[in-house]
Parts: sequence; structure tokens; C-alpha cells
Amino acid sequence: MSGHVAFRGRDEADFDGEADYVVVGSGAGGAAAAVTLARAGARVAIVEAGAWRDPDDYPISAYGAMRDMMDDWGSQVTVGRAFWPVVQARTVGGTTVINSAICVRTPDDIFAQWERDHGVGELRAEMLAAQDVLERELSVEEAPPESRGRSNLLAMKGAEALGYPESHYMRRYVNGCAGSGQCLQGCKKLRKQSTNLNYIPETIARGGMVLSCAPVDRVVFEGTRAVGVVGRFAHPASRARGTRFQIRARKAVIVAASATHSPLLLMRSGLRHAALGKHFRAHPGTGLFGCYDTPIDMNTGATQGWASTGFRSDPGLKLETLSMPLELIGSRFAGGGAKLIERLSEFRHVAMWCLAVRAESEGSVSRSLFSDKPVVRYELDRGDMERFRQGMVLIAKQHFAAGARAVIPGVAGLPYKIGPDDLGVLEEAPLDPRRYTAILSHLFGGCVMGRDARTSVVDHRGRVHGTTGLVVADASVIPTNLGVNPQHTIMALAMTFARDLASR
Repeated sequence: MSGHVAFRGRDEADFDGEADYVVVGSGAGGAAAAVTLARAGARVAIVEAGAWRDPDDYPISAYGAMRDMMDDWGSQVTVGRAFWPVVQARTVGGTTVINSAICVRTPDDIFAQWERDHGVGELRAEMLAAQDVLERELSVEEAPPESRGRSNLLAMKGAEALGYPESHYMRRYVNGCAGSGQCLQGCKKLRKQSTNLNYIPETIARGGMVLSCAPVDRVVFEGTRAVGVVGRFAHPASRARGTRFQIRARKAVIVAASATHSPLLLMRSGLRHAALGKHFRAHPGTGLFGCYDTPIDMNTGATQGWASTGFRSDPGLKLETLSMPLELIGSRFAGGGAKLIERLSEFRHVAMWCLAVRAESEGSVSRSLFSDKPVVRYELDRGDMERFRQGMVLIAKQHFAAGARAVIPGVAGLPYKIGPDDLGVLEEAPLDPRRYTAILSHLFGGCVMGRDARTSVVDHRGRVHGTTGLVVADASVIPTNLGVNPQHTIMALAMTFARDLASR
């Protein structure tokens, strides 16, 4: 059987299928693994918890994107001193549908770190070759001049004035960016190369099958061999449970459900590795608004078009632009009622630039006692909070160098606005994470790879220790914090693991 199977209600018969390979998840890792196996002549079944949304059905608003394409409206938060949101999609194509399609090659020091600290070598040449393929097939290009918008242009101006290192316009998986500022809601212009537009349809065209609205309950084993998956369909709007499905895998099961859901799936499937759910890492980040005398209209132009990776090693930061729609700005500006409306009237004159911390702090992913959702325990230690604050200062200085008259830091206890003469207030801001508005993006770990089965979950080919026919191929295998956007690394890892499977 091939094609697309969507939600099936309880009044319909259980669904049974079979394929050479079953891939759980359709985002960066799952889609890259699936298409690689399909090109090798295999029959592939992709099983995705979210719904298939065609671009014509993408929502216009951020509210709609949270409702239709995010995991539980984006309500997942960390457990710790501060409740910081964990940003992930739940749709065919995964987070590639709602991210900004940023393409950064895996840094060389990461390969050296993997080999030195985790015994994972032999990946560099294969992954870089895979990244060459990805860049050709997914039309990687620098944000074009006509689509940069004033926010990105001003960010470049401020960075150049301050001499920030490695300041550049972003390279992204976008074929002729239209500058519509809709990356976070899905690109209706069909320019962003999310996997629901390319690798997933190609997998179907090569005889594959996609189940959507189909969260997997567990991997099925015969002895230590993974032989398939089972689950129950879930309605895309009501989440009402539908009929059961079972997909058998003649050769292997590939888990690519994300850094939070892949560990949970292995736990539900009975695996008990000491490292399972451990070594969770992320890029905690926040944004500062610069207030300018002339209109910025930050939702015109590429959602994210400028970055600096020059602070990646010291102090451990990435700086970048990010445009936010008005309804999300309303949650970031302090106050309510008439005061909030007054502040929102400045919307056209503000630009939001962000920092992401290459955090050294580790957390964990575990099962909830009350639901099937992951519990993410994570908080930043003092060193990471100092980096966080330092990043905010760098962004504030950049805004002022670009001509901003004030910045809005969004830190509880600090003034609503800070002028260029008041930077000391931000430099001495408290380090309590509860004072900050932040999110976690770029998630790593939970099923980390390594040579030692006592300290890792998978080997250098993604194979789960102690099992056969079970591979993990997503961000959960990454054992370190990359310090750059991870999609290119995830997809290259997944392609490398899939090629190894196909060769066997």
C-alpha cells in the first residue's frame, strides 16, 4: 500500500500495514532518512503524530499556527526555577514547516568533540557530503537583497559599526524568498523548502506511505529486534482517539520523533538504558526590541535574515534577527488595557533581535505520571545565565549602533525602556531566570550517541545499543550543544544513518 492515510475514527476498521522501514516522525530527521531509503529502492512508511497541512491551509496568524501546527498549542514548558516554553511543531514536515529554514554547516570542532568525548568518529566526511546534497536539493541561498527588510539591514549596520565577528546575511533552505514574513506560520508562497513539499512527496512517489494524525504508542519487539510500531489515530482538532494502527517493519524501525518525544517513545517501548532521557540540551534565547524614529515594519522581509556566529565559542552565543507578528508582540510588551494599546501603537517602529545561548547546562526528559507528554527538567546554571545577560547587552549595543533611541529588555524589575546611557542597568540585571522572558529552541539529547553503552543510547550509526533493527535519527542523538542552528546537522546525520541501513 502507498499514499497518504489520514485520521480514522473508532467506527472504522483497525489499520494494518507493512513496509521495509517504518520511520516515526516526518521532520528534518525523519523525512531525510525516509527519502534516502526510498531512493535506495526500499518501501518506506512514515508515521506522523500531526496532521498534513497543505500550504493553502496554513494559518495566517501566529495564533492559528499554534492551534494547527504546534504540539499542544506550544504549551510544553520546562520544569525548573523558570517555566520556559519548548518550541516544537506537530504536523507533517515537523518543525521545518514553522521554522525559519536556517542552514548552517556542522562546525569542525563539533566533529572533533564527538570523537574526543564520546568516541564517535567516522562521521565528518559522510555528513559533509550529505550537506552538499541537501544544499543543492533544498535550494540553499543567502537571503536576497530584495527580501531582507529594514530589520535585517539595520542589524547588519549595527553589527558592522561595532565590528561584531562573522556578521552575515543568513543562508536558508529557501528558493527565492518572497519576504512575506510568514516563516513561523508556514510559507504560503511555497518558497521555504520544508520537508512536506519535497522529501515526503518524493517518498510517496517512490512507493512509500504516510500515516498522519497517528501518534505512535510504542515500538514492537520480537526478542531484541524491532519489528514495527503500534498506536491509535488522534483527531487533528479535538485530539479524540480513533482506531488503532499497526505497521510492521521488515527491516528496521527509525525513530525521529524529536529530542523530547523520541526518548519517551523508547521508554514506553520498554527500553531501560541508563542514559535514556539524559543529557538534554538546548539553545535558550530571548529577544530585545529596538525602538526607532522611522518605521521598521519588521514583518516585511525575511522572518530571519541576519546572524552573527562570531560569539559561538566565546562567550557562547549566536545573535540573529527575528520578526514577530503583532499578536505575539502583545504578549511581550508590559502592561494591560489602555497602556498596552499605547505601547502596541509603536509596533511599526520596533525591530526584534535575538540571542541564543550555547548553554552548558544539562536537563532530562522523562515520562509524566498524568499523561503521555514528556516532562522536560531544565534550568540554566549561573555561568549560562551570565552568558544570557551578556547576549542581551550585545544586542542592546547593536540596536543603539543602528540608530535606536531605546530598547525594551523585557526583564522583570528593570525599566520598560532603556536608553543608550542606561546600559549599566542591563549589564547588572539580576541572574534569576524567572525574571526573563525566554524560550528553548534547538533541542539536543535524550538518546545521545556514543561508543559506551553505559553512557549513551545509540552508536555512531544511530543503532540503539542492545537491539537490532532500531535506529534513532533526529536531534536526540546529538551529544553536545552545537551552538548553531541544528537542522543541517540533523538531516545530514539522518541521511548518513539511512545510507548505512540501506547498505546492509
